[in-house]
Amino acid sequence: MAEVNTSAGRHGGPKVPRLVLSRLSAGSPQTGLMEAFTKSRQDAPVGFFEAEAAGLDWLTAAHGARTVAVIDVAPGRIRLEWVPEVPPTRTAARAFGSALARTHAAGARSFGAPPDGWVGPLFIGRRPMASAEDATWGGFYARDRVLPFVALAEEAGTIDDAEARDIRRACERIAAGDFDDDEPPARIHGDLWAGNVLWSHDGVVLIDPAAHGGHRETDLAMLHLFGCPYLDDVIEGYRSDGDLATDYERRIPLHQLHPLAVHAAGHGRHYGRALHDAALVVLEL
Repeated sequence: MAEVNTSAGRHGGPKVPRLVLSRLSAGSPQTGLMEAFTKSRQDAPVGFFEAEAAGLDWLTAAHGARTVAVIDVAPGRIRLEWVPEVPPTRTAARAFGSALARTHAAGARSFGAPPDGWVGPLFIGRRPMASAEDATWGGFYARDRVLPFVALAEEAGTIDDAEARDIRRACERIAAGDFDDDEPPARIHGDLWAGNVLWSHDGVVLIDPAAHGGHRETDLAMLHLFGCPYLDDVIEGYRSDGDLATDYERRIPLHQLHPLAVHAAGHGRHYGRALHDAALVVLEL
């Protein structure tokens, strides 16, 4: 067993007292025997790892992009399949894009819907996130995915008053439905940055979701935000299995408001400026 002292999580928040990482042979009647990876957190909020497990199981049920297998979960810890990593390839990237389109197409019952059977908060990194449901994407996205983190960014001093006003004006347009379309709620990973995309011998494996019903372009926008190996091939594969709008790229800043706001809340002024820049683009759409 290796014990690793870590500082703040990827999405901010207080220092993690200790993250215990262990590899061992373990399994369950569902997964069989496999090498396991255990994450534990002494100060985990109620439902923290259980929400992660529910999200992984929900994404797995879509029979699209592969997700890491959950062996078992308990308060304060989760035990997952260990995934040996290999260098990414174009072939794997195209296969991942195609599989991700199938995951999205599995759908959700509404925008903001949590994984089936899950009752409780969701989390993005270490931060709690609402699981309220909405019939419209814009109302849900502005209210539950952008504005709560804008308020935290203001408290942290990473955006100033003038920037906050611009961001809120963009959210007013979003909430009013200016960017709503006929897309049904998609089953999205919700935190699809490159660090949560593992490349294995068997293709891409997704980890650490903030899974919920959302707009499929949100997952793609996060891949663009933080980079993804062979992203053009991922998108090519996605188009082969999903009817992606030809102009989706113009809306990337719109769908990046959420991750940028989360990062502005905990990772400094650089993300506050990027959040404001994205909001200005949205105001011009």
